[in-house]
Amino acid sequence: MFDLNRRSLLGAGIATSTGTMAAKAHADMLMTSQDSERFWQQVASQFDATREVIHLENGNWGMMPRPVRDAYIAHLDRVNRDTSYYGRRGMGRDMAAVRDRLARVMAVPAEEIAFTRNATEALKALIGGYNQLKPGDVILYANLDYDSMQGAMEGLARKAEAQCVTLTLPQPATRQSLIDAYAEAFNAHPRLKLVLLTHLSHRTGLVLPVREIAALARTRGIDVIVDAAHSWRQLDFDLADLDCDFVGLNGHKWLAAPLGVGILHIRESALQKIDRDISATIEGPETIGQRLGTGTLNGAAFLTVPAALDFDEAIGLPLKAKRLRDLRDRWVHQVADIPQIEVLTPNDPALYGAITSFRLRGNDGPVATDDLARRLLEQHRIFTVARDMGGSRCIRITPALFNTMADMDALARALRAQV
Repeated sequence: MFDLNRRSLLGAGIATSTGTMAAKAHADMLMTSQDSERFWQQVASQFDATREVIHLENGNWGMMPRPVRDAYIAHLDRVNRDTSYYGRRGMGRDMAAVRDRLARVMAVPAEEIAFTRNATEALKALIGGYNQLKPGDVILYANLDYDSMQGAMEGLARKAEAQCVTLTLPQPATRQSLIDAYAEAFNAHPRLKLVLLTHLSHRTGLVLPVREIAALARTRGIDVIVDAAHSWRQLDFDLADLDCDFVGLNGHKWLAAPLGVGILHIRESALQKIDRDISATIEGPETIGQRLGTGTLNGAAFLTVPAALDFDEAIGLPLKAKRLRDLRDRWVHQVADIPQIEVLTPNDPALYGAITSFRLRGNDGPVATDDLARRLLEQHRIFTVARDMGGSRCIRITPALFNTMADMDALARALRAQV
């Protein structure tokens, strides 16, 4: 297990596990220590980040830290060397152990999770397999949801002869205004049967109060599918905290496992609401695996998940989530007085994590926005990404654990110079 050696680094004896309230409280205390930046320098030293740019577009996929990359190479070598000799004799047992470890971390039964290649694959299985609709029923997604998930919801509506409704989320948002927006939509559509909730938006970084909205939906008999592709291991929560039947997640974003690691969650009590994959046999007991048709997975990638969890748990999820918010706050607070910049996430820490986007007030079309992203890269060597907002465009800033406060200061200076 990777050991950050907090005792010698910070002069405090915190365990690498964050499984107790005492450890979480101690983690919060550590973040106020004058030595906390030394700790994060040690964390950052485990990533071989490019030196060509200040890399602030870390939402596509996560960078494996060195111990995780080394574990992946070792697993890849074994899978490549032993092929089906290992695959048919021992890899299934080892993959089951990885699933058990993940289930403990997520605080859900192991029988309720299955491996996929990414969150998109998991969510397509959920949306495409949802079988509770009748002609004339209504399904709903929001304007900030991921593009392919919007497309999947539209495709489900066509297949089931249902109506698909798009909810425009309030901007600026508050926790209560988000809950109220969904409550109004639920009331406006009495035949609403299914809603897609994105826990943390890939467009703006907005975090939905999923548990509260899902509870509201449940009282009306509305099923909820949760896109947790970006929220899992970026925010401090267990999967059980969401209290939802259907969730799709990524392991290769904020856990920083290898590319090709996704996870599907279906509560056992809701399994019958999702059809079996077309390739599944009709014999045997009902399982979550029958809802998927992934074919051969990259076994080495999944076998590396424990190493990624070891690294994450050595830091502690509360500490990690706070660091990511602190990196975000560093640049946001410095540009708050620039009239041309509109930050698209609220300042409520419960409603954002690392990701935050901004747009140019009065000039948020693709020409000006993409030009600014280009100038940030060419003139300041800061790499970001522009995102479509449906009629406008924004620039997404996504720091990672290898980024420094100096990186965020450089972004703030560049924005002040460019706008």
